[in-house]
Amino acid sequence: MLLKRQIFKAFEYPEFRLMWLGACTSSIGTWMQNLAQSWLVYELTKSAWYLGLDAFLGQIPIFLFSMLGGVVADRKDRRKVLVCSQLVQMCCAITLALLAWFEIVQVWHVLVLSFIVGTAQSFGGPAYQAMIPSLVKKEDLQNAIAMNSIQFNVARVIGPTLGGVALAKLGASWCFSLNALSFLAVIFTLLRVAPRPPAMTGKEPVLESMKVGLRFVRDNSVMGGLIVLAFFMTLLGGSIMTFLPVFAERVFHLGKEAFSEMLVISGIGSVVGGIFVAATSGTQHKGMLSLLSLMALGGFIFGFAVSSNFCLACAMLFLGGAALIACYGLVSSLVQSQVEDSMRGRVMSIYNVAFRGGMPFGAFASGRLIESFTAPQVLAANGILLVVLSGIFLLSQRKIARL
Repeated sequence: MLLKRQIFKAFEYPEFRLMWLGACTSSIGTWMQNLAQSWLVYELTKSAWYLGLDAFLGQIPIFLFSMLGGVVADRKDRRKVLVCSQLVQMCCAITLALLAWFEIVQVWHVLVLSFIVGTAQSFGGPAYQAMIPSLVKKEDLQNAIAMNSIQFNVARVIGPTLGGVALAKLGASWCFSLNALSFLAVIFTLLRVAPRPPAMTGKEPVLESMKVGLRFVRDNSVMGGLIVLAFFMTLLGGSIMTFLPVFAERVFHLGKEAFSEMLVISGIGSVVGGIFVAATSGTQHKGMLSLLSLMALGGFIFGFAVSSNFCLACAMLFLGGAALIACYGLVSSLVQSQVEDSMRGRVMSIYNVAFRGGMPFGAFASGRLIESFTAPQVLAANGILLVVLSGIFLLSQRKIARL
């Protein structure tokens, strides 16, 4: 009973609980769209490179604009910034649904809309991350971050399950339409949350505000190490999800149902990883745990890549999903604990640049390499590099290991 209360501690805060429910509904719709969009791109092109390009264009705006988004998050009501971000993403989902419905969709439509959605997320992401600490007490922050990871990955289980059925029975346009409707839930819950006044009231120039955030990270060696760690975690570990359609068709010679199953199994593992982070919110040595989780992630990615048996590959996906979210939750809580509220939007935007910025570069590079080699060879190399990298951090970044 005590453990159960510890895991769900953040739910004792009504506003956090409300935002969690809205975000979970929206995430379910997003995962439905992600599944249908990946399969649509692959059906239109039969190219792993285009899958990587779509992922690249969806994530690169976060790399380009998140720091500006962080300044906005510190200067404006974070709730309003989030509502605007959700409205833009909803309009993109409606547009893609209409294009698919009338059967006029082309791959360049998908790529352009992915870039617009990524741009909206580059402003919404820092605002959301900076808003979470204002919804709970400081001692419950890691638990709130873990519960937020859990909602995202609960959605990653439910979304592909529903999306797989909708894609097979109704078509991609229904997945996109349902995603558009899901944004109404998060917009409604955001409007019910009390407005948050700007954390920064000065009239400092935007460029100078960015420089202040960068100087803070530069002068804090622990923060810099955590951000580098986040970048490599997604650069080498995030691309596994991008290329699941390639494994489903080329490696296991199965169809879209297998793709959906792999997404769901990875999502279930991620929920388990989130529960682990929530349950360990009061423990010490979070830095050591995050590095060990990263090393485990590399090993599981390697195991997935070299598996010729579908069931064994799914087991590796399950464990890899748990390790990825455990590492993400631990690193995110450590970053949040190192910064004060007036700097939170800018610092979290830099963290967002690293964490989300690694994904497009990893997807783009891996997609290119898969065209020359094979998907198992490329992902196996990524897994080995993650193991080596985490070992280097364990030996050279002792301050992180002691956190």
